[in-house]
Amino acid sequence: MKYIKSFVILSTILLLTSCQTTGGPGFSQLMQDPNRPKIALVLGGGAARGFAHVGVIRALEQEKIPIDLVVGTSVGSLIGAIYAHDMNSFELEWTAFTLEKEHLFDYALVSAVMGMGPVKGDKLEGFIKSKIPVANIENLKLPYAAVATDLNRGTRVVLDRGPIAKAVRASSAIPGVFQPVEHQGKNLVDGGVVDNIPIDVAREKGADIVIAVDISENVTNFNITNMFDVMLQAVNIMFDENVKVKKKNADILITPAVGDVGMLDFTQKKRCMLAGIEATQKAMPDIKKKIEEWMKKKK
Repeated sequence: MKYIKSFVILSTILLLTSCQTTGGPGFSQLMQDPNRPKIALVLGGGAARGFAHVGVIRALEQEKIPIDLVVGTSVGSLIGAIYAHDMNSFELEWTAFTLEKEHLFDYALVSAVMGMGPVKGDKLEGFIKSKIPVANIENLKLPYAAVATDLNRGTRVVLDRGPIAKAVRASSAIPGVFQPVEHQGKNLVDGGVVDNIPIDVAREKGADIVIAVDISENVTNFNITNMFDVMLQAVNIMFDENVKVKKKNADILITPAVGDVGMLDFTQKKRCMLAGIEATQKAMPDIKKKIEEWMKKKK
């Protein structure tokens, strides 16, 4: 019942804010031009802060901003894959509202003591399979790529074909928390280790305009009480440092105000989604200006 109530509240807010859209019929017609730019949405990592990605996608959809490619790291790969399956932000919102930690984390005591991470990742992979009925990335409606890290070589790995669930699991395997994922002959961990906001991947795939979403801000945390907190905070700092340089390459950078949300705090879903909506609405004039400028240059 609480999910239904929250979903209705958020949907009502979205309906009201849709009356404040920027740009008129001229922009909508511009988007019908077959020569319009290829627009990529890049979703960064940040664990529970990733609920903000849902709000970003909803606001872009409301403003009729086309998304031609989704590239994601960690939670960005999860949200991106669900959206790339049916390109329906309402379905994405509903899935997000029902998502809890227990759907993703399967702790194993033996693995925690003797293995390479306390969380196996089977639950995460199973959740993805339950929400995305097609097996392979090639079968998604929207071109999609997840970014992971080769643990042995320290290199970026772009997963743009093959099993969706395995790709998301690998991209989301926070080192020290999730066990590495054996995939494509490599040991893979969270893509945020080398590229937490994979703008360059979108460029390499032919994007003309890149809209990137950064949820890695504010690493300050005085509530560190156990080894698990230490690992998460260390990862959070690493991700933040990673993003500082990479984010400069975006055409539009959206930064939802979720920096104080804990990486595993699933109680802030509605707030994160609304922060994503608000940040995207603020960025909308710049997004449309970038598109219009690109179109003028091509004429």
